[in-house]
Amino acid sequence: MTPYVAPAWLPGGHAQTIWPVARKPAPPPYRRERWETPDGDFIDVDWLATPEEAGAPLVILFHGLEGSSSSHYAGALMRALAARGWGGAVPHFRGCSGEPNRLPRAYHSGDSAEIDWVLRRMRALFPQRRIFAAGVSLGGNALLKWAGEREQAARDVVQALAGVCAPLDLTAAGRALERGFSRVYAKNFLVTLKANSAAKLARHPGLFDAARMRSARTLYEFDDVVTAPVHGFRDADDYWLRASSKPWLGGIRLPALVLNALNDPFLPRAALPAAQEVAATVTLDYPAGGGHVGFVAGAFPGRLDWLPQRLLSFFDRAG
Repeated sequence: MTPYVAPAWLPGGHAQTIWPVARKPAPPPYRRERWETPDGDFIDVDWLATPEEAGAPLVILFHGLEGSSSSHYAGALMRALAARGWGGAVPHFRGCSGEPNRLPRAYHSGDSAEIDWVLRRMRALFPQRRIFAAGVSLGGNALLKWAGEREQAARDVVQALAGVCAPLDLTAAGRALERGFSRVYAKNFLVTLKANSAAKLARHPGLFDAARMRSARTLYEFDDVVTAPVHGFRDADDYWLRASSKPWLGGIRLPALVLNALNDPFLPRAALPAAQEVAATVTLDYPAGGGHVGFVAGAFPGRLDWLPQRLLSFFDRAG
């Protein structure tokens, strides 16, 4: 596939991150299905509601922080799948489908146990079907971590997978979001995260320190008071260390694509793994442009078709 080259009219990683979000096309039609979790909670899965060819593969997409099936990258990939006659599904992390989840826990960057449950249920539903998985940002980190932890066992569940703009080293990513223009992204995330956390605290009084949550100015401070303790980590440092997928990339035993733009403001290029740090089954792709899940291509106002085609090209070869 032709390497990604950012159009001249769209400079820098920040513009490529903001632009697709500001002009995202309408998502394709979905069919929603609710799954009860083993611990008494639920997730909502949005299935691509278009005709599929007989025996067509299924692509499962795990979204990013505060994302959903309506995120620009989800819509772009699902439209590409519909054009091929493939199946597609977007499982929402807990609390991300528009309705609060029941339990105090929500989701986090290292939630590989949730990934495992979702993918194994998909495999049980479609035992003979080719299944591919992709994860974007937070979802990509959790997916890659899952594959590295499960090693050979992951091959029984999916044929191949891809992590897109995953914060492979959460410490490096978190610190990057505390500097320069990247602070804008952290601030935007914090607005939504704080609102959702306040609503959760109203349903589960005493879950965490409300005053510390409201005063958090960085993702580190938020994770230290909310994400870490709610999900069983000692503090933000412990969470960022144990939830990072980078240490697990050497354990992946199935075809996997790690796609990160070199100008992604969420992860410094110095934190990207080298070939000797990953398994032989892992393909590293670091285009110069693309920003954070931007990859806008073509003449103004640009298209969002490069990323879906990159993923499907990889799945074609791997599957």
